[in-house]
Amino acid sequence: MRVCLVGEPAGWHMGRLAAAIAARGHDAAMVRWSEFSAEVATDAPGIGPAAVAEADVVVVRGMPGTSPPQDRLEEVVFRMDLLARIAAAGTPVVNAPRALEIAIDKYLSLDLLSTAGLPVPRTVVLQDSREIGPTLERLGGEGVLKPLFGSRGRGLERLSLAAGPAPPLAGPDRGRVFYLQEFVPNAGFDVRILVVGDRLFAIRRIARAGDWRTNVSLGGRPEPFDPPVAWSDMARRAAAALGAEVAGVDLLPATDGRVLVLEVNAVPGWRGLEAATGADVTGVVARHVEMAAKRRVGGRTAAP
Repeated sequence: MRVCLVGEPAGWHMGRLAAAIAARGHDAAMVRWSEFSAEVATDAPGIGPAAVAEADVVVVRGMPGTSPPQDRLEEVVFRMDLLARIAAAGTPVVNAPRALEIAIDKYLSLDLLSTAGLPVPRTVVLQDSREIGPTLERLGGEGVLKPLFGSRGRGLERLSLAAGPAPPLAGPDRGRVFYLQEFVPNAGFDVRILVVGDRLFAIRRIARAGDWRTNVSLGGRPEPFDPPVAWSDMARRAAAALGAEVAGVDLLPATDGRVLVLEVNAVPGWRGLEAATGADVTGVVARHVEMAAKRRVGGRTAAP
């Protein structure tokens, strides 16, 4: 079996997953996003490099889009188009291109989760910064301003009317999209449930002293957690709503008794989860990738 891992070769997850796939007797090639190319109506039509064209399964371990904002749209669109063409040609992509597109967009993913009947925080998406103040009033006086595309807690800003009225933004900030969510009082932790096919792994992430963000990359402390059955069911439903086979689902238990789905990450990390639980998550992901390759339509079938 030939596996193509897409992302940064020096990354922890890329290295661990490549080693686990090799240990199962398969070939694992690492390809950076910048190495992708495509040809149409030439003597060599198709998508390159060869590691992509020859793969039995493509595994996305890094989201496309690293350029400055003014260049990012073309970059993301082209790269997602390539994944869609790869999948259309019969090569499985984990996760599916549409699931990646949905998950990277906080508004679209949250709306689909809500439509699926899952509890999510009250959220308003604006394009006029002058509406931030009135929206905060509707959300109870406190909110969290998030980038529409983002991860690892980067770019989050907590706003409160108690600190004074929110001034309208000017200059280059005009025309931005403002994703504003209610601030949900909680006990200082959230829960990450990693869905890998029919397997689940869970940790509780505790915010470091003086911070309200629980992200491990920002100092949050992971610890083992055994979620209630209802929470596990929510995680499965959330991943299914986005069409993701491998997904990190973030749940927030609120002090008012609600349990909310904050977001679904379709390129989830599990380094902190492995460290906290001792579980061989990488091995389970490698096995899932192997099974995805065996489902390839019209292609080679890997030996068991």
